[in-house]
Amino acid sequence: MERLVDPQATIAVIRKNEFAFQKRFGQNFLVDSHVLDKIIRAAGVTKDDFVLEIGPGIGTMTQALSEAARQVAAVEIDDHLIPILKETLSGCANVEIIHGDILQLDVKALAESRNGGKPVKVVANLPYYITTPIIMGLFESGVPLDNITIMVQKEVADRMKAGPGTKDYGALSLAVQYYAEPYLAANVPPNCFIPRPNVGSAVIRLTAHREKPVQVEDEALLFRLIRASFNQRRKTLANGLNNSPELSFSKEEIQETIAELGLPASVRGEALTLEQFAALSNYLSRRRPTD
Repeated sequence: MERLVDPQATIAVIRKNEFAFQKRFGQNFLVDSHVLDKIIRAAGVTKDDFVLEIGPGIGTMTQALSEAARQVAAVEIDDHLIPILKETLSGCANVEIIHGDILQLDVKALAESRNGGKPVKVVANLPYYITTPIIMGLFESGVPLDNITIMVQKEVADRMKAGPGTKDYGALSLAVQYYAEPYLAANVPPNCFIPRPNVGSAVIRLTAHREKPVQVEDEALLFRLIRASFNQRRKTLANGLNNSPELSFSKEEIQETIAELGLPASVRGEALTLEQFAALSNYLSRRRPTD
């Protein structure tokens, strides 16, 4: 089986199948073996693992995962890539190709049937526009996760691991860190892909928390508060929460709660840690249990 990570092999497959890149799917095929190896190592894939791969493309990473894992399920949305994958992965007996949209797939049922409910490792090369929905969908699905190791735009990786008070810190940082511990495994320049993207990429591993780092009484309220705090980033926390259509607390309740937390009235959401947002959520939840 020819390794597709070689640029000439990738070009040959593309030409042979007259494949046209779909901009709407954000398709950029990895052609750097060193980066490929870093992804496999970062994910910690072993022969005991079931791996879910999202967006296999022509099967470059799938081939490597097949060699490293017990079983791989590769979910591909693009109709035109399915016959190509069947050809490039014909020698990979432990790979299952699933034609579909990962956002519509019952990942929990797949993990149960293929892995007996044990934690799954997810590997993916994701376009910017769909990164957050896929990651949050996986975390919120209840599927048992070991880690999600993904290739994303560098700026998205920076946002995932950012801390309070930094320019990259925001709702995505808090959401990811609520569910997982982010680790930047590698920076990846544009020349590692065909076609070359316009921006740099990064490999980031999100290791799922066995226990959440904070305890909240109402997760939905926590995330409404976080969204409201960053929707109008330059406003104070009190004004951001008061202006949110998702929240129904009075300005007085909000101001009193901020004071009870020992925070200044002028504090902005970008200054709060995940622990402080959790405390804010719990305080407000007790003020209005039916909210």
